[in-house]
Amino acid sequence: MNFSIPDNEKEALLSSLKTANLRFQGIYPGDRPDRQPVHTVYGGANLFKSDTCVKMGDIALKSLQTYSPDFVTLAKVLKLQGHDALPDPEKKSDHQRVEKMVKKLDKMSEKERKKEAAWLSYSVYHKILQKLKTEPVEDFRIDFEDGFGNRPDEEEDATAVNAAGELAAGMKNKTISPFIGIRIKPFTEDLKYRGVRTLDIFLTTLLEKTKGKLPDNFVVMLPKVTIPEQVITLARLFEIIEKKNNLVPGTLKMETMVEATQIIMDEEGRNPLMRIIRASGGRCIAAHFGTYDYTASCGITAKYQTMGHPVCDFAHHMTKVALGGTGIFLSDGATNVMPVAPHRGKKLTGQQLKENRRSVHHAWQTGYHHTMHSLINGFYQGWDLNPAQLPMRYAATYNFFLSSYEDAVYRLKTFVDRAAISTLTGDIFDDAATGQGLLNFFLKALNCGAITEEEALVTGLTLDEIRSRSFYKILQGRRGGK
Repeated sequence: MNFSIPDNEKEALLSSLKTANLRFQGIYPGDRPDRQPVHTVYGGANLFKSDTCVKMGDIALKSLQTYSPDFVTLAKVLKLQGHDALPDPEKKSDHQRVEKMVKKLDKMSEKERKKEAAWLSYSVYHKILQKLKTEPVEDFRIDFEDGFGNRPDEEEDATAVNAAGELAAGMKNKTISPFIGIRIKPFTEDLKYRGVRTLDIFLTTLLEKTKGKLPDNFVVMLPKVTIPEQVITLARLFEIIEKKNNLVPGTLKMETMVEATQIIMDEEGRNPLMRIIRASGGRCIAAHFGTYDYTASCGITAKYQTMGHPVCDFAHHMTKVALGGTGIFLSDGATNVMPVAPHRGKKLTGQQLKENRRSVHHAWQTGYHHTMHSLINGFYQGWDLNPAQLPMRYAATYNFFLSSYEDAVYRLKTFVDRAAISTLTGDIFDDAATGQGLLNFFLKALNCGAITEEEALVTGLTLDEIRSRSFYKILQGRRGGK
């Protein structure tokens, strides 16, 4: 067989290409398989206590059980799949039918239940209950910015000390969320000194109280970022704090916020997000969208500043285009409609109770649809501002994963089978990134409680393979066992 390309020239060219390919892969390694929380709850630093997350769960559970005492009510309010075939709990004549349906489904096994039309809404409701009882808050941000406001230095100093002490107590009592951190004031010219002072006081106090230990998955949020220099400054401050407190270099991580038009497009007409992320030297792990600051920066008046505004979708898409494949976690913003009843007290009239239900259900619908919109557009995390919002965060999240479960199983199983054939024949299988994307669906569903490990096994993967969290490692393992 004759060839036109000499071996030495071919090797030189392909060696040069290898360098370029590896550099590209280093910049765009693909989605990170680590656990990403489905939300971040923001709460004013002055209100934070060691058991805040536990109390939030209690409030959220009470809210759900008050305004949806059964799965049928939730299905009707949110119009979940199959809701039109369910009895109406608002009608007295249907009360017994609802009770009988609930009792019937309660007695069924999960396998039997899946054959019922009400399976999805029943599963979503009961998974929410379980989540609120066991891990109501996945991520919490102790907020020294908008949730705290501008206060006298003495007050913010004292709050930083107190909040650090409460966090240390929560670590000891195991009452904090699995992800946690603080949001300091921005590094704008007028607030940079205050931001640094709070950061220093909080971390120094915390590390003194815990003898140099940080909570798992601790992160510092830097808001209103517009230029790489702000991120560079925070990274340098981290280095100083780590050295002073004998922390391993690189321990402290940060998040940036996308809440100004200038972080979407700079003065030269370029998207600066990648430069801002890389300016952190590997410390920045996530970018969070600030709905209300961003819409305000676009000149949108307060009445129309919602997550559903088209300018938000534009910013989301620009962010995904800029950071897709980098492994940076992306988070959407918050719904500002709170599911809180307008009437309080023990002796409410029938009309007042009806108005309370209507108001809360309307807020549920708004929050649910906002979260579903985020999930459909590839944002698997968002913000919550009130414990009563938690039930709808999980309602949307569980509905999203469970309603897509069967299709996702088929796709990943087909992909695994294809990879297995490739492994057996010795062919090169170079679609590991696609496989990782399919695997990540199940990892995200597992992490938030939407599915069990047993339900993930139907994909054809073993439990050890799923727990490896890496499709590439799965392929390597299967090749090694050939």
